[in-house]
Amino acid sequence: MPIISMFYGIIIRMYLIDNQHHNLPHFHAKYAEHEVSISIEDGDVLAGELPRKQLRLVQA
Repeated sequence: MPIISMFYGIIIRMYLIDNQHHNLPHFHAKYAEHEVSISIEDGDVLAGELPRKQLRLVQA
């Protein structure tokens, strides 16, 4: 799972084969014990959660 970006303690990863969980193009963001899957097309959360401040940074 390659790391795409790291900023403010947030790690963005792109999983190469993850069609079992979501059928949309997406990436994963991890912050401390929180993890979320985010749609690339519109920035919507597909699964998981992040604190509000970190989620806004990732969506930006």
